Amino acid sequence: MENQIPSQPESGTAGGGFLWLLQVVSGALLILVLGLHMVAHHFVVEGGLRTYTDVLAYISDPLIFVTEIIFLLVVTIHAMLGLRAIIIDLEPGKGLLQVTNIGLSVLGVLILAYGIWLALTLQSLARN
Repeated sequence: MENQIPSQPESGTAGGGFLWLLQVVSGALLILVLGLHMVAHHFVVEGGLRTYTDVLAYISDPLIFVTEIIFLLVVTIHAMLGLRAIIIDLEPGKGLLQVTNIGLSVLGVLILAYGIWLALTLQSLARN
């Protein structure tokens, strides 16, 4: 029997095609928001890096704050889906895949919660 490599995950892998598409979309968005982040943080700043005071002033702008949160969201989604794809390549059983899905979802939520808390903390420090 011939081994065939599917072009995308089978739909039976707990989200399969939709999650694969979400990873592709998040990868494309990641290129955009990472480019924006790099330009804003490293190319328009004298010396290439912002100081702590510069970061506080920067994050106090509501548009920048939302942009940074979107960056965090896109990076987290893409990373969690990438880790899931690696684990799926190892062909885990259904039970391990369920544990993986729950574990990566919890990890992603914790990363987002910490990142948003940190951004809000910096923004509140900038207002003082």
